[in-house]
Amino acid sequence: MTSIDQNQSAAPELELTMLLQGIFMPYATKQRRKHYEPTGSHARFVHYTTAEAAIKIIKSKRIWMRNTTCMSDYREVTHGYDILRKFFGENTNKEKFLKALEECAPGVAMEAIKLFDQWFPDIQFNTYITAVSEHVEEEDLHGRLSMWRAFGGNVARVAIVLSVPWILEDSKALDNLVFSPVAYLKEDEVFAELHAVVDKVRTNTAFLRSVDRKLILNFVFNMLMTGVVCLKHEGFREEREWRLIYAPKRLSSPFMEPSTEIMGGIPQTIYKIPIDNTVAGIPGDLDLSKLFDRLIIAPSPYSWAMYESFVGALTEAGIAEAEKRVSISTIPIRT
Repeated sequence: MTSIDQNQSAAPELELTMLLQGIFMPYATKQRRKHYEPTGSHARFVHYTTAEAAIKIIKSKRIWMRNTTCMSDYREVTHGYDILRKFFGENTNKEKFLKALEECAPGVAMEAIKLFDQWFPDIQFNTYITAVSEHVEEEDLHGRLSMWRAFGGNVARVAIVLSVPWILEDSKALDNLVFSPVAYLKEDEVFAELHAVVDKVRTNTAFLRSVDRKLILNFVFNMLMTGVVCLKHEGFREEREWRLIYAPKRLSSPFMEPSTEIMGGIPQTIYKIPIDNTVAGIPGDLDLSKLFDRLIIAPSPYSWAMYESFVGALTEAGIAEAEKRVSISTIPIRT
């Protein structure tokens, strides 16, 4: 992950990455530009979580990543895989995809598909994510009602709003993390996106011939990987989710910290992302004190007690004027 200002000239390798993203991940590229357009450098995302987890995140300056098998959507990964398999199961679609890439890098498409098939069990069972949601100004005070309802119950909850720099997957610190929007597309819309990729490959054949073959292979593989990890049923659309993705067995990182935690009574392995610039290699822009925007406390009979606790924890974490950056949602719903 690397933060850059879209209005500044990117280094050649970043420009190349952005061009390849536009070809192989047009949907994600469009969503990224749309969400970052207002400022050109930062966009706000919100992480809805339990008050207990939020306190741990703030005090440790670590964001937790959970296995996709523990998510509330019981068809995580398999939903996207089924649609991709159906697309490539139609010979005409597969032939067009293979032919387009064959003109750029002979054999790369089939190699990427075989590599994806080889790694799919790992993608299905050993992918870790942090889920965040797009955040808009109208939600600053009270949060989003549908999110409080979706993740409600009797557990105290909060929303941590972060101002995240424009991110590319080539940082030296967190280069093995992928940050991508979730697509809530119907089957025919997914097919249309894949056909759009084929068209973009054909349009950019001359350019792609000049790109290192291994880089093209990586982008095609990541296109397929994010296609299954970041594709959800259209009924989840109101979540407006983005995902940080980590695959410890496929692309391990020395910065990622494994830990065993009990969540909802279930012991499970999680990975922790350091947002702490005292960790060697973590840039200052990715420190909690720079990322933190505000915290919203869900409707709760214990809101004042939580307010004091979070203000104290945030102050200790180096957050300036923490008391002005914590709000209590007063939406009149039962908790």
